[in-house]
Amino acid sequence: MEAGKEPSYQVVEIFQSINGEGQRAGERAAFVRMKGCNLACTYCDTSWANEPDASCQNMGIGEILDALWEFQVRNVTVTGGEPLLQRGIDLLLRALAEAGYRVEVETNGSVPLEPFQNISPKIAFTVDYKLPGSGMEERMRGENFQGLSAKDTVKFVVSDKADLDRAFEICQGELADCRGAVFLSPVFGKIRPEEMVAFMTERKWNRARMQIQLHKVIWDPEARGV
Repeated sequence: MEAGKEPSYQVVEIFQSINGEGQRAGERAAFVRMKGCNLACTYCDTSWANEPDASCQNMGIGEILDALWEFQVRNVTVTGGEPLLQRGIDLLLRALAEAGYRVEVETNGSVPLEPFQNISPKIAFTVDYKLPGSGMEERMRGENFQGLSAKDTVKFVVSDKADLDRAFEICQGELADCRGAVFLSPVFGKIRPEEMVAFMTERKWNRARMQIQLHKVIWDPEARGV
């Protein structure tokens, strides 16, 4: 990016809804979804946003702030795809925080977080740990999870019993000292939530929180912009 030139971001959609998961589940929020991802998870429900020919708008910081202002929300989630791949994304995150928003960044665990973690205390990260069922576990960066604080979240998206076993193993091992909240989320239609609860009970797993994606319960699971 040239010095002095305002960055432009590839935005596939901006919409208002509620937070469907995480520490602010159920609260009103606006979402800024960026184009493109460096992973290809087996269960991805936004793969349409990752295609090279996905329709998008090239938007500057001011245009994004103007669009968000119309919604009159406190929470803004920057998501994708993988939003941290966008050039100059740190400038957008800082602008959102300075505008007074509580910002959540949804990131896939493969992009270094350290350059973004001290931008503002108003920014929280939800970091996926990709389990074997995703096909992407080898891309995870362990250092990303060690630098998280209590306002941040580690999300395990679970496809089957093998994924549950692996998530438990990780939490007892390399994430034992991680300060972020831990959430378990079922791949929609792949594993029964009651099976996950039974696993938590059997293992006496007190740290993890079970979550259901509210937006897939309230609206059609295939619906966009919700």
